[in-house]
Amino acid sequence: MSEYGTERPDRDARATQTAGMSEPRIVEHLKACQRDTVEHGRQLFGQFLESLCQRLLESSNEAKTDRERVHLLDTRREFERHADELQRYFCGYLGEGFIKFKNGELDTHTGEEKYQGDMLSLVENEDLEETIAISSITHRAEAYYAESLWALNQRFSVLNLGRRVNERGNPVGPIQFCESLRKALMLLSIDTKAKIITYKIFDKEFINHLREILESTNTYLMHQGILPNLSYSAAAGAGQGSLTQSVEPPPAPFAEPPPSGLMPAPDPSLPSDQYQGSLVDAIRLLQSQVAHYGAPVAGAAPGIGAIPAAMPATDAAAAAHPGAVYSSNQLIGALQNLQTQALSVTRSTGQGDDDLVEPLRPQTIATLSSQLNSQLQQGAEDDTKVDRSDMQTIDLVGMLFEYMLSDDNLPDSVKALLSYLHTPFLKIAFIDTGFFEQTEHPARLLLNNLAEAGVKWVSNDGTCQYDMYTKIKDMVSRVLEEFKNDVRLFAELLLEFSAYTKKISRRQELMERRAMEKVQGEEKLREVKIRVNQEIRSRTDQRELPSAVLLLLLQPWSDYLAFILLRYGDQSDSWKRALGAVDDILWSIQPKQQQADKTRQVQMHDQLHDMLETGFETIGYDQAKGRKLIEALVSLQKLALQSKQAEPAPAPMRDKLETMAAEKAGQTGDFEDRPSAEEEKMVENLKMIEFGTWFEFQGGKRLKVAWYNSKTLHYMLVDQMGKKVAMKSGLELAREMLAGHAKVIAGSTKPFFERALENIFHSLNARAESMQSTEVAAEKGD
Repeated sequence: MSEYGTERPDRDARATQTAGMSEPRIVEHLKACQRDTVEHGRQLFGQFLESLCQRLLESSNEAKTDRERVHLLDTRREFERHADELQRYFCGYLGEGFIKFKNGELDTHTGEEKYQGDMLSLVENEDLEETIAISSITHRAEAYYAESLWALNQRFSVLNLGRRVNERGNPVGPIQFCESLRKALMLLSIDTKAKIITYKIFDKEFINHLREILESTNTYLMHQGILPNLSYSAAAGAGQGSLTQSVEPPPAPFAEPPPSGLMPAPDPSLPSDQYQGSLVDAIRLLQSQVAHYGAPVAGAAPGIGAIPAAMPATDAAAAAHPGAVYSSNQLIGALQNLQTQALSVTRSTGQGDDDLVEPLRPQTIATLSSQLNSQLQQGAEDDTKVDRSDMQTIDLVGMLFEYMLSDDNLPDSVKALLSYLHTPFLKIAFIDTGFFEQTEHPARLLLNNLAEAGVKWVSNDGTCQYDMYTKIKDMVSRVLEEFKNDVRLFAELLLEFSAYTKKISRRQELMERRAMEKVQGEEKLREVKIRVNQEIRSRTDQRELPSAVLLLLLQPWSDYLAFILLRYGDQSDSWKRALGAVDDILWSIQPKQQQADKTRQVQMHDQLHDMLETGFETIGYDQAKGRKLIEALVSLQKLALQSKQAEPAPAPMRDKLETMAAEKAGQTGDFEDRPSAEEEKMVENLKMIEFGTWFEFQGGKRLKVAWYNSKTLHYMLVDQMGKKVAMKSGLELAREMLAGHAKVIAGSTKPFFERALENIFHSLNARAESMQSTEVAAEKGD
């Protein structure tokens, strides 16, 4: 037990939440919090800059000397000139904090830790003043916002897989905003006095308004079911909160319609079967609630869809129109006739890639509603109606397939095929009254598998892999042809289709893994070449060097360094010796004035040349070219011993050699290739996508991110067979997305049926709230 006596409940509550939190859902929450924080931060930062410039203007008017006044006005112009850039960098660093949090790397400090004890005398006074300002702001804000920050730490711990989060690791903690400002200010050339004024205004105009960001983030996470019952209680003398997650059993969900039109969503962290069961219960109550307001649930709202209002679904309507209701046999018989018609339609059409076959058009909800209405009216009395409970079943199945037709995950051709399962699934709902409550019902599992296979192996460009479209069509045709009233058919089809897709999945995973291993090797080599180029350029930039030396270092010796780094690593003696040779070469061609330097150069001559020859031989470099380079180096070293400066390489030749080396390492430095602010933001968003994310490119082609290199930001894209199709940089992907040539397919690890129930719940809930608001407004008007 901790000193507050609450450590165990904290850990238990977080552990319980974390156990039900999937990786994609964690990323989804972090993205939402990141967007909200950056947007709030952008607005507050703009206000802060305006206040800062005003304050600098006032200070200049109060200046005691002309020099001080000019300096303050220059500082003000510096901020105004770089305002947009400062705001972009500030927001970029805020967003980067969430990425570091996701990777377990966020641990931001004020800097005061460095200045303890004897270290204080060694630091620059300017750095110390800036650190004191940041520490003062941070500590005050952490005390002032203690309750909000404590709650955020607990909730972010859930997103951190149960690992404890403190203010230094909280992506919306006050220190993150101060640190983002500190980094952004590095863009400007301002003195310490200007920085101190900046931090004072930042504290007043930004940090003082931080509560809205903290509360917004807390509210979002709470509404997403992350520790929703969290309460803060300060322990005596502790000044810190404790977790009091409710241990009482929650009330039975949705025992009766809530007084408000907005019904609370079931807890998504529940086991899948319980969660889906709660969704179904909530949906049925919402259907009743909507009917209570005097309008049929069905067909009244675009996007929800079902049977026309010619079939009353309310008690009031039934009382006003006394008469018989359709029996289950009548409903099933009518549906059987429609099922036969659907079979003939699907048999006579195709996917659309054959000019001789008309593409299959989806069966709309309105068309089926009209057909069912016509079938029921044949031979029935004029006042025969659909029973309210049957009407709700018709409506619910209609909304299920309405969602399917609007699901961006599914290719259009697959949507069209699956839409013809509407009739048999409505029959199942009448035959097996517990269909919607049974998460393991074979018909539900078959629909989930068919939808998942469509996403994985069929594209919107008319292509498919492993003949999957034909296989899905075969399953749909067999249901339409063979299903009468025995639901065991679905279990048989489920076994057959699952066996087929599992075999394909194993083959695809093997191909994808082989492609990924090859790409990872190539990316490792790319990283090594980039590192080598950086090491060489860090030593050659800002130096006037002869052409022979540049050629030697940027070409054969860079290849040798890459070989050594790849084989032995950067901690090896071989790497250190090879890199040391670069320093020795550069030193050896500098004019020598001192006798000691000349003596040292003569002594190292043989050893250096032997090392160069060994390096050239190791990488198989052309012997004649190698000898010429070494001879040229010897000539330059002789000039150095004579205290003479060698002639530097002409600028065009140097640019050409450096450009060739950069391109060889996979780097580009063209000004035209630099990303815009919008592109930078998109690249940052792409850093948080998960492996397995699907993109749809212009023309409907679908490719999946099988792997990406977080260091070089290169994304490996595979097709629906698992075959590598392309390697794209983050900037390339960002530009294609911004141009509308590519989009992310909003994937989900949840099965189709669960996603559909969630969509139906939220649609009905919004409609119930709207109708209740309308009724309340009407009552007030009366």
